Amino acid sequence: MPFMGTHSIDDFESGTRCAIAGGTTHVIDFMIPPRTGSLLETYRQWAEKSQGKAYCDYGFHACVTAWNDKVAKELAVLAREHGVTSCKHFLAYKGSLMLAAPEVIASFTLCKQLGILPMVHAEDGEMVAHQQRVIFESGIHGPEGHPLSRPPPMEALAVRMSTSFAELVNCPIYIVHNSCREAALEIRIAQERGVRVIGEVIVAHLMRDRSACSDPDWDLAAAHVLSPPLRAPEDMQALWAALQAGTLTVTGSDHCAFTRAQKRAGKEDFRLIPNGMLGIEERMLAIWERGVNSGRISREEFVNMTSTAAARVFNLYPRKGAVAVGSDADLVVWDPALERVISARTHQSRAEINPLEGTRCLGAPSVTIVGGRLAYHHLRGVLARPDWGRYVPRPAFGSAFSLVPRRDTVIQEERARMAALRA
Repeated sequence: MPFMGTHSIDDFESGTRCAIAGGTTHVIDFMIPPRTGSLLETYRQWAEKSQGKAYCDYGFHACVTAWNDKVAKELAVLAREHGVTSCKHFLAYKGSLMLAAPEVIASFTLCKQLGILPMVHAEDGEMVAHQQRVIFESGIHGPEGHPLSRPPPMEALAVRMSTSFAELVNCPIYIVHNSCREAALEIRIAQERGVRVIGEVIVAHLMRDRSACSDPDWDLAAAHVLSPPLRAPEDMQALWAALQAGTLTVTGSDHCAFTRAQKRAGKEDFRLIPNGMLGIEERMLAIWERGVNSGRISREEFVNMTSTAAARVFNLYPRKGAVAVGSDADLVVWDPALERVISARTHQSRAEINPLEGTRCLGAPSVTIVGGRLAYHHLRGVLARPDWGRYVPRPAFGSAFSLVPRRDTVIQEERARMAALRA
C-alpha cells in the first residue's frame, strides 16, 4: 500500500500468509489512489497485483482522497460492476489524503444512494498539523512526539463531526481504529441519538500504550508509531469496556508494516515516520489472550467480534462468518490450550520488528482451512499456495442500511409536520 512516500512492506502474498497463520481467512485491503488519480485505475492496479498472489480470499475498500464528478462516477462503477461497496474517508493527513467537510458530506450522500458503507479515519487534520509543528518546535523530534502531537480531543472531535455528517445525510458510518475513551464515548452518544455507527478497534490499541513510543531503542519506538497513536493505559481499558458494552463491535488489524529503513525516514523528525503497525497475524491471538483468558469477553463474543460481525457489516455474511450449508468452507480450529509466543523470528510479515514481541498467548489456531483445503497447521506451518485466494465482490446495501428507508420516511414526515405548523 502506498503511504507517506513509501509502500508498506507486506504485499498480498506475505499479508495473506500472515492472515491464515493467525486464523483469518478473508481480508479487505485499502485501495489508495493519488489525490488526482483514478479510482478505476487504482482498482485495476490492485486487481493485477493481487491476482495469483493471495493465500486466502480478499476484497477491496475504496479510498476517497479527493471529491469531484469523476470520483463520484467511478465510485458508482466500482460498486455496481466490481463489488467494492465500502470506501474510506480521511479527516487527517492535511495536504495529502484529508477531505474537507463539504467533500465528506457529498461523498456520504452518494454512498447512501449507492449502498456503499462510508468509513472514516477520524482525527482532525488541521489540529494535528498545528500540534505537530508545536511539538517539533519545542525540541521533541523522536517517536515520543507522535502521540503528543495527536491527543484524544482531536480524535473525539473528528468522530463527533463524522457521526454528525452521517446523521445529517441519514446514512450508516463505520469509524475505523478508535483509540481512546473520548472517541468511544462520542460513538455511544451518536448511537443513543439513533445514528447507525459501527465502531472498530484494532489490536495495537488494545495491547500497547503510548509509553512504547518512548522506548530507548529508536527503531522499536518507531515501530509503535501509527495513527491514531497509542494512548494512555486507561484508554486501553476504556476500549475493552466499549467492546464489552457493544459500543465497539468489530476488531480489525489495520495491518500496515514497514521496515527499519523505512521508519528511519523520520529519524530526525517524527512527522516523517511512516505511520503503521502490523497486526493481522496477531489479532486473534491477542484478543483471545487479553479478552477471553482475562474474563473480559466470552468465547462466543470472541467469535462474533473477530469474524461474524465484520462479515455482516461488509455484506459477506453468510458466505463468510458462518459455518452453514452453502457458506464458504473457511474455518479456523482454535485450540484454547495451544501456546504461541508472538515474535519477529516466527511471524510471516516481512517486517524485522514485531511490536508485540514476546507476548505469550494461551489459545491459538491449530489449523486454518481455506475453501475446504488445509491452509495452515500449527506444526507444519503455511501449507496453502498463493493462488488459492479469490477476489470476492460484495453486494451493495448491507445490513447497516436496513433502517435507512424507514428513517427517511420519519424525517420527511417530521419536516412536513413542521412545515404545516408554520402554514
